[in-house]
Amino acid sequence: MKILVTGANGYLGQGVVKELLDTGFDVVAADFSTDNIDKRAETVKCNLFDVENPYEFFGKPDVLLHMAWRDGFVHFSDSHINDLPKHYQFILDMAQSGIGTIAVIGTMHEIGFFEGSINEFTSCHPVNPYGISKNALRELTRMVTEKNKVTFQWLRGFYIVGNSEFGNSIFSKITAAEKEGKTEFPFTYGQNQYDFIDYPDFCKQVASAVTQDKINGVINICSGRPEKLADRVERFINENNYRIILKYGAFPDRPYDSKAVWGDDSKINKIMANKMNPQEDRL
Repeated sequence: MKILVTGANGYLGQGVVKELLDTGFDVVAADFSTDNIDKRAETVKCNLFDVENPYEFFGKPDVLLHMAWRDGFVHFSDSHINDLPKHYQFILDMAQSGIGTIAVIGTMHEIGFFEGSINEFTSCHPVNPYGISKNALRELTRMVTEKNKVTFQWLRGFYIVGNSEFGNSIFSKITAAEKEGKTEFPFTYGQNQYDFIDYPDFCKQVASAVTQDKINGVINICSGRPEKLADRVERFINENNYRIILKYGAFPDRPYDSKAVWGDDSKINKIMANKMNPQEDRL
């Protein structure tokens, strides 16, 4: 099976590409830059949106895992709206080409303000350009895959915990601040509860989802349980033996953030369980 991963040079893409390669799949990894991508992958340096006939250009992959997205941590960036038609056209071109599966990375920010467990049927009322654009792309992708009889997967991400200094999450920023020798990190009061998933588990779940086609549709990539932001960040600092101290109350909570929200992990748990039984896999 050949899997095309877009946005492969990003923080998340790098780990997913490695996981796919480690489990024996052929990977075509595409991005503006390919410097940090596992050398076992076939790398393609390009602007996706300039590619004509992408299915042929990328060597007729069996699966598209579309991870490319700009400004994911800048929720009010205009790029989300400006890029949406380009993402749609790229996915439409792939869907009309004969590809078997199209999987796209989504976000819990599609949901908007919500409290409780999010499942595939939870209503979406996004409140910023990032969530609005991802929400629209999900519906557009569902539409074109159904029309062209392509397997549809929407892999909805939650909060990913990793100690790379090169990401844009709070955990990456704390790592960068620690390495810069800073002693304090400005923080909220951290009382909101979220679904946190460790980076290696995120990569395993995404790789497992896209390499099977028994369980499809909206799939939460998550831990399935809520935890206070302050508790998880303090634990992260301790796990990594950092000396930095959180400066509580330096920032207010964002008004559009949910007080307690987590993913329903029933579908991803079934996928991961099936991985223990090879006869259940696509291959």
